[in-house]
Amino acid sequence: MKKVIMIKYGELSTKKDNIGYFLVTLKNNIEVALKNYDCKITYDKSRMFIETDNFDEVIEVLQNIFGIHEIVISYKIETKDIEEIGNEVLKLVQKKEFKTFKVVTKRSDKTYPLTSMEISKKIGATLLKNISNISVDVHNPDLEINVEIRRNETLVYFERIKGSGGYPVGVQGKGLLMLSGGIDSPVAGYLAMKRGVKLECIYFESPPHTSEEAKNKVLALAKKLSSYNNGMKVHVVNFTKIQEEIYKNIPHDYLVTIMRRMMYRISAIISKRSNGHILVNGESIGQVASQTLTSMSVINEVVKLPVIRPVACLDKLEIIDIANKIGTYETSILPFEDCCTIFVPKHPVINPSSRKCVEYEELIPFDDLIYEAIRNHEIIKITNEENKEFEDLL
Repeated sequence: MKKVIMIKYGELSTKKDNIGYFLVTLKNNIEVALKNYDCKITYDKSRMFIETDNFDEVIEVLQNIFGIHEIVISYKIETKDIEEIGNEVLKLVQKKEFKTFKVVTKRSDKTYPLTSMEISKKIGATLLKNISNISVDVHNPDLEINVEIRRNETLVYFERIKGSGGYPVGVQGKGLLMLSGGIDSPVAGYLAMKRGVKLECIYFESPPHTSEEAKNKVLALAKKLSSYNNGMKVHVVNFTKIQEEIYKNIPHDYLVTIMRRMMYRISAIISKRSNGHILVNGESIGQVASQTLTSMSVINEVVKLPVIRPVACLDKLEIIDIANKIGTYETSILPFEDCCTIFVPKHPVINPSSRKCVEYEELIPFDDLIYEAIRNHEIIKITNEENKEFEDLL
């Protein structure tokens, strides 16, 4: 009998012709995440198995990998003889404390001579015969014993650990996350990765109006997200000249709208250069002036890339719940302002005019400023190595 980690795919199992691509991507992502552990990974279309001596640590890593529905510590029994299976199950359950139990059998090998119900009854009978003071309870048992009859082996397991679900990161291509220091954009990045999008990030800094602490805060958030993405690349763009030109020359009620249009233009160019297919951001409908439907439409029109807004229809409390779940909330609420929160007018326009935006943008040499910012931008690569480099700077 061999103890192994079994991975259940969940949503991936609905794929047909391209399931092989999804599973190879999942296996590759797991191999990268577990590169510091001695593991052997095998898989087929229904299950993936990991052999290791570091069960607790490996399971902790696996919980951050998208594409995994459940993580199960299971026991491989190299026999399909029902008597031997019953005896092996008996050895396993004798180490556990329970008064009631039920056996749930899945017979993936349909050539096996017994039905699932017959297998469960025979194993249950073995336990009742050899362990005193226990009984069967099919509705609310103390112990659920799961048995899977496969083509060349039998699997037994008891407890399931919930995985992150979704699709393996990378199966849907690449996107660029517009990462600010707020609560919403890290959550948006997490949700995009859950749908299989591999991310890079872009952050707009505006020194001396924004601080080094604000930058380190964003890098700490990127570090949190990197555990789901097998590392993270962050494009840091100096936005000072553009922001100052906007402030000096543009009517103040349009400051935020024009600023966001410039950010979109820069993000789209950097995304294309990084082979990205989409932009991702944390905009939530109606949350601020730049996130009304009219504002988002006028801002969006300057780029051709699709803009994905995973938290668009979530309220703030729902977003905060996810931020707490993924460990970004406490970092996001640190009091360091980013360039989206400085130079904000008292009364920003909530229904901007596209015609006025074009007219106002002619007042500044934005093409030259944009390409200067892109040419001089900084790229920071974040790995998943165990350190607190950015957190320690906050």
